[in-house]
Amino acid sequence: MERIKIHDKTFEKFIVYERIENAIKQMAEDIHRDFADSVPVFLCVLKGSFMFASELFKNYGSAAEISFIHVSSYAGTQTTGIVQTLFKLNEDIKNRDVIILEDIIDSGITIKHLVEELENYQPRQVKVATMLIKPDAVTTDIQVDYVGLEIPNDFILGFGLDYNSLGRNTKDIYKIVDD
Repeated sequence: MERIKIHDKTFEKFIVYERIENAIKQMAEDIHRDFADSVPVFLCVLKGSFMFASELFKNYGSAAEISFIHVSSYAGTQTTGIVQTLFKLNEDIKNRDVIILEDIIDSGITIKHLVEELENYQPRQVKVATMLIKPDAVTTDIQVDYVGLEIPNDFILGFGLDYNSLGRNTKDIYKIVDD
């Protein structure tokens, strides 16, 4: 497997772009099936979800809007357990269908916080779509409606995901091999 070094860590190729692309296309079809009679608002969770959101949005088959919110709960390779909203929602989502686009769900703390926060805006419904989920790491009771790929509880980067701000620009996903 191809290896890369980011900061002080070594990573090896874990998921190739073609597999990611196929999973996202399937997810776009599933969401389109469920929302074809609506004009949903896709809410991209920055920074990590920008590549996922771009792929999904261009493969979505109907009218839709996209917006962005910036939340964070990571420091290095670990979640802090504290969710910070760094960039807030500007759109009116009252009585709208909202689909949160998240890059990865591990503990579920960030997405649970975001869903609860969005309920204050009175949307018609909030659905969660994630490119990746770590089922063994989830510690919350959050409902995830659309999942691209399930992965083990390894630290990963690439395709938008980072390690201390680097590694987002790889088209494949890499997992840590040393720490």
